[in-house]
Amino acid sequence: MIVGIDLGTTNSLIGAMDAGFPVLFADAAGRRLTPSVVYFPDGGEPIVGYGALSHREQAIVSVKRLMGRRVGESGANRNIVGTRGEPVRLVAGGRTILPEEVAALILTKLKADAERALGGVVDRAVITVPAYFNDAQRAATKRAGELAGFTVERLLAEPTAAALAYGLNRLADKAKVVVYDFGGGTFDVSVLELNGGIFQVLATDGDTELGGDDLDAAIAARLGSTLAEAEVIKRKLSEGENCDSAISRSAFEALCRPIIERTRKHCLRSLQDAGLQPGDLDEVILAGGSTRMPLVREFVRAVFGREPNTSQHPDEVVALGAAVQAGILDGAVRNVTLLDVTPLSLGIETFGGLMNVLIPRNTTIPCKAGEMFTNAAANQVSMRIAVLQGEREMARDNWKLGEFEIPFVPAARGRARVGVQFEIDADGLLSVLARDTATGQDTKVKMQSAVEVSDEAVEQMLSDSLNHAFEDMDERAFTEACLKAEEMLPAVETALQRLGGEVAPQEREKIAGLVRQVLEAKDTRSLSSLRAVLDELDKTTEPLAARIVEGVMQGRL
Repeated sequence: MIVGIDLGTTNSLIGAMDAGFPVLFADAAGRRLTPSVVYFPDGGEPIVGYGALSHREQAIVSVKRLMGRRVGESGANRNIVGTRGEPVRLVAGGRTILPEEVAALILTKLKADAERALGGVVDRAVITVPAYFNDAQRAATKRAGELAGFTVERLLAEPTAAALAYGLNRLADKAKVVVYDFGGGTFDVSVLELNGGIFQVLATDGDTELGGDDLDAAIAARLGSTLAEAEVIKRKLSEGENCDSAISRSAFEALCRPIIERTRKHCLRSLQDAGLQPGDLDEVILAGGSTRMPLVREFVRAVFGREPNTSQHPDEVVALGAAVQAGILDGAVRNVTLLDVTPLSLGIETFGGLMNVLIPRNTTIPCKAGEMFTNAAANQVSMRIAVLQGEREMARDNWKLGEFEIPFVPAARGRARVGVQFEIDADGLLSVLARDTATGQDTKVKMQSAVEVSDEAVEQMLSDSLNHAFEDMDERAFTEACLKAEEMLPAVETALQRLGGEVAPQEREKIAGLVRQVLEAKDTRSLSSLRAVLDELDKTTEPLAARIVEGVMQGRL
């Protein structure tokens, strides 16, 4: 049996399909939620879950935010040690440990609960991740599952999981659905289309460092309380209970509103990417414990113009969807197909410093895409493949995921052929294959490293791609024109030399004048002038090519 797991920032759950229905497993005390908290007593065994809550101030909490991160990328955490730029390590109970090793302890506890409930070994799992997790964050999650003794069959985006839980009983329906997932440590929004058992993600957006933890931190800072105390206050005020605290409900909402407002841009962008308006939606589904707050529901209602669907338990809906996905993979659920997307464009750097996109943003995954490339200079012996992620036209403005060299047999300029193929698997992890077509030699690289930037930088990237769209397109066009000039001018010079006296002085002078204009247009960075003079030079020199062909055929050249 394959189980489904919601590895959450605040709480984690595990479940599976039983007689056609997703069921969540409880611990020995009958509790389905396991707090994602791990306490390391000095010299003792780690304590996971409810037992660790009484040591919360010394325990490791919200470890999900640190998965696949490097020091300096994420917000402050009292447990982080190491030098800026190094992979995050945590210190607790006199030991140093990686975030995925902490997550593995949580998963091990869930595994034991499932095995107790099922009376047998459980070693295959679907684990949910925020839709906007990058490659390293996904890889770290998968590693955590493996450390806990699971074969991780699939990493499933959390909003997609919520849609699966919601749509399991609506397989015959056709609907466009938004999932607004505001959890403890991350925020995601996805737009999906449900159609006859096919769940297709149309667009996704979010912030992996925005969630209920930020609300707790704001309350704690305002009241001078601990985060645990702030969480209790937040829950009571959200649920309408009387709360003996120094903050009123109106003051509480005023404090939280700017944080919730940060989700607006992601909501609007996801709709835009999907090509939809709020009026096109059939449902807005809520997921994540923070969506219990009346303020959040009011906000969602205002943004999407409709009452949110609250039929699903916000803490359990993602885990239920993970159980459904587990059932699909296990054959227990039929007639359901899940099509997810990649959140950012992927490509390689080409000659001239351009970004050549192979897989555009919001492409359905799993997917493959490839293109053939050639050598930019004569007698090259290798080609550097720089793998990029981002939305800008120039390579320097995107993020480098990695690079490697492809050796090939030296050849004249433009004669070598190297095929590059990107493959994104169902977990959203990228592999790059490069092949020298002359020898058939393959180089395959798994891109396990991350885009080492903060979520704020991701947001800035998307914003810059819109703000600088016209400038970027102009620069790309100018660069491409310059590359054409660099290819054309040596060819013209070679043709003039080969033809020698066959080119009349007047014709030669005209060509020389056009060459000078090309160089001037490059120097002044005038795109329109450069394009115009290149076209004129191309037309003027066409007869030269014909004469060379004729001369070769006659044996004169």
